[in-house]
Amino acid sequence: MRATVRRLSTFPAKIGPKLNRLKARRTTQVLLVTSVGLLGGLLGLTLGGHVVTPVGPTDVSLALRPSWTGGTTIQIPPLGALQLDTHWGPIALEASVTNLRPEEARKLIESNNEVDQLTNQVGAELRHGVVVMLLRALALTLAFAFLASLIVFRSLRKALASLAVNLTALVALTLLTWATFNPQALAEPRYTGLLANAPQVVGDARSIVERFSAYRAQLARLVGNVSRLYAATSTLPTYEPDPSTLRVLHVSDIHLNPAAWSVIRSVSVQFQVDLIIDSGDLTDHGSKPEDRFAADIAGLKVPYVFVRGNHDSKSTQNAVAAQKNAVVLDDKLQEVEGLRIYGVGDPRFTPDKSTRDDNVGADQLRALGTAQAQKLRATGTTPDIAVIHDPNQAEGFSGLTPLALSGHAHERTTKLLPTGTRLFIQGSTGGAGLRGLEHEEPTPIELSVLYFSRATHRLQGWDDLRLGGLGLTSAQIERHLEPKPDRAITPPTTPPTPPPTSPTFPSQWPSSTPPRSPSP
Repeated sequence: MRATVRRLSTFPAKIGPKLNRLKARRTTQVLLVTSVGLLGGLLGLTLGGHVVTPVGPTDVSLALRPSWTGGTTIQIPPLGALQLDTHWGPIALEASVTNLRPEEARKLIESNNEVDQLTNQVGAELRHGVVVMLLRALALTLAFAFLASLIVFRSLRKALASLAVNLTALVALTLLTWATFNPQALAEPRYTGLLANAPQVVGDARSIVERFSAYRAQLARLVGNVSRLYAATSTLPTYEPDPSTLRVLHVSDIHLNPAAWSVIRSVSVQFQVDLIIDSGDLTDHGSKPEDRFAADIAGLKVPYVFVRGNHDSKSTQNAVAAQKNAVVLDDKLQEVEGLRIYGVGDPRFTPDKSTRDDNVGADQLRALGTAQAQKLRATGTTPDIAVIHDPNQAEGFSGLTPLALSGHAHERTTKLLPTGTRLFIQGSTGGAGLRGLEHEEPTPIELSVLYFSRATHRLQGWDDLRLGGLGLTSAQIERHLEPKPDRAITPPTTPPTPPPTSPTFPSQWPSSTPPRSPSP
């Protein structure tokens, strides 16, 4: 009797470790089955998620690719690519034109009726291709997951378990794509490739969202002209300019780079801009010999609005004012092409670090901007745009104007201030001049095309253009839309308090200044 009780009392001590080992073994098996099934499914998705479908006179390759960020990429050889943030997830969609049937393309170009019919044909053929690709991807994903587990484990039960895991993963992937789908992504593409053809590919501000039928017709004409794209890269069909849109080219910090004029001239023609706004630092030292650099402004053929930067002297400002199409603003408001633009020159003159006023802080500049804005507000003046070289000074205009343009930082950023004012900081359109060579990588050339409503004078959207720096030939265009273009602009609830000591700025500027060594 005592022996029996002793054996029963030791039973739990023996069975516990066995149960733990059994649980660990089952957990390992589940992980192995899941891993093998997912790897097999991924291989099936890669092989099955690809199809080549005819679209008009071309063949288009559609493919699903593993990705950290998702999205859609449309390759248009030889022009480049359109990248769209359509969705987030581990799978991205890639589309690329792979083949052209020249005879069909020639007939299409020569016949207007064919182009009209292609509008509906393109959409139907693309939908058919996407459906075929998804069905192939689904079938091969499940088949490869089943076969991989069956080969590795030689168990029908485990193979079916892998099948269930992949089916669950596909359902989760579909729900994630649906939940993160962004229909507005079509209107905000990032374009890389040849810059000259970008306006025709991207279209006018908001037109893709607001006039989708017109966009489909443009897409059809684009497909119809693929043969010309292969023969010459500058023959995309031009879009009809929207008469209600006002185009403004924003440049800044050219810093004596003569290549900037070619870029500005090309963009102003391609985008058919109505005026150009330069937020300062046209020169490096503000010297008399540098004044000749301003002569190229006259060849731009559109109004050129300019405010002085901290590297520009009064002599620089006078040289710009001498150009027949220039509008120099220095604590002045003027209507240009229907827009009321206020501009003020930078209070400093700092061509190098030994020059006075170079130690003026951000708080002092912000306080100066606030005082200038209050002066305008007291007169009942509300500009559509305020142009100030330094972003800190520009922040002082928060709550007075819907848009403040600045530069100085040599890096493009934009932010919506709490008052509703958008602060737009342009990069260097001159690639920072010689300063661009001080870094390991050249400073990129940056400029933006801003789209305004002629009726409301409010910003509707903008295209950010970015070109590779000295010696580089890359080009990128990124489309942005203003979320609430007609938002209310409200004065700041707590106006910034001026610092204890106000900066002392020069009351009389030198008409010219001898050149000095460039500042960092």
